[in-house]
Amino acid sequence: MMGQDSRVYNPQVKICGLTDIREAVACEELGVDAIGFVFYPKSPRNLTEEQAREICRALGSDVRKVGVFVNESYDDIIRKIEYCGLTAVQLHGRETPELVEKLKAIKVTVIKALFLESQPSFKNAKDYHPSAFLVEWGDGKLPGGNAFIWDWSKTATLERSCPVVLAGGLTPDNIGLAVSEAKPDAVDVSSGVEFEPGRKDLEKVKLFLSTVSRNGINRKTKKVF
Repeated sequence: MMGQDSRVYNPQVKICGLTDIREAVACEELGVDAIGFVFYPKSPRNLTEEQAREICRALGSDVRKVGVFVNESYDDIIRKIEYCGLTAVQLHGRETPELVEKLKAIKVTVIKALFLESQPSFKNAKDYHPSAFLVEWGDGKLPGGNAFIWDWSKTATLERSCPVVLAGGLTPDNIGLAVSEAKPDAVDVSSGVEFEPGRKDLEKVKLFLSTVSRNGINRKTKKVF
């Protein structure tokens, strides 16, 4: 579960949309905090339960295994958690506050996405009580992973009742600015470290991690993963 302390940490890093077992293991070895698996058929990063289970079994206990869901039912989410060995869920659609509470009741970390240009919006933060919020723009063909750069400073308008994960358009080149503007507790990158959808460029991952570290020193953040 998410830690409740607020010591000085660098923002944590989640690499999302992995589909290749070797790249997932390499990302863990590079020191990422969490790895995301997309269970959304319309996404080019969608993978099967069998693929996710194989990758999760190859990873150690220190890295968080996050299932990304879009408007799935409680029963389907629970089945994937148990079958794949997920340790956290990210709800990236129009899921209800009731679903968030129901999932939290089984002692799983629940990250709820809020959008600047879609629903649920930043203004809906008061309706939810997740383990953490993920914030991004939300104006694209997909719920996430559109690679759109947005005004990360708008994160300041969010009422921070829990830790915040920044996503949307992040790359090794702009993550320093994004961290400075949004002051997130964690960051989530997918297309910004890829050579094709679902396949990660490990040199980009390494550069992303080192840039987050340089720009996150002495920031008071909360652990998400």
